[in-house]
Amino acid sequence: MQPVVTVGLDGSPESLAAARWAADEADQRNLALRLLHAWPMLAPEPARTPAEEDQNYWAKRLVQAAQAELQHRHPNLSVVVDLVGDDAQHALLAAASESEMLVLGSRGLEPVESYFLGDVSMPVVARAERPVILVRAEPQPRERTSRVVVALKMRGSSDDLLDFAFHTAAARGAPLLAVHGRSVPLHARVPWGVDHQVSEEITRDGYHQLSHALQPWQAKYPQVDVVDSVRLDSPAKAVVQATKGAGLLVVGRRRHAAGPARHLGPVAQAAIHHGRCPVAVIPHD
Repeated sequence: MQPVVTVGLDGSPESLAAARWAADEADQRNLALRLLHAWPMLAPEPARTPAEEDQNYWAKRLVQAAQAELQHRHPNLSVVVDLVGDDAQHALLAAASESEMLVLGSRGLEPVESYFLGDVSMPVVARAERPVILVRAEPQPRERTSRVVVALKMRGSSDDLLDFAFHTAAARGAPLLAVHGRSVPLHARVPWGVDHQVSEEITRDGYHQLSHALQPWQAKYPQVDVVDSVRLDSPAKAVVQATKGAGLLVVGRRRHAAGPARHLGPVAQAAIHHGRCPVAVIPHD
């Protein structure tokens, strides 16, 4: 089977924006695109059914309209349609395991409402074993050569994140911004701000760790223009601020033991709910 980018379609503006993003990405990476629509009430496909009796008529119309638009935008792109009679969350997780990446629509919500992303997207992001990209329905999408931002914690391996971020930046011909946020410890705070000596020491150590993590990937992708940034702020706030003007944000999610209690960390949560560009969530050990 040809490597594929899968996008979940439900007819919403967000899912259509996700489909357009996924088609651009698949075309750029020379991958196939799968349009997946899942609904438990989809009927088994009969041999011959008149349109007026076809229970799947609206589902077919949804995906076929998207297919026609995307095929027009990308004539050489291989696009396949997949109608699945199953719960959307289960179908998307199964599709993610077979895909290079899974792309979903994400509602652009105000901060007060931001933790109601949806009953499907968040559990899928938290459990998928492959990268999941969340795309909002922006009226004027950014240029794909806009910078790629990758958020690095510097605890444990960052190889999965950096592999995805560098590969994406190279494919797009875009610069890469590596961001590391560090909260200033309480003992470094003084009445007039932050102790300068302590802040310099924290910043210097952060840049040293960033340089060490980035070095092998810069050698592998010498064509990618890389900027590193250490910000003395909470990691979540530093990452969200870095999304201004960005084309894609790459964040990590630690894999957890099997079970229902999988969750996203504060940086991934903040990125998904408050970031102003598409967000790629990469599972890693």
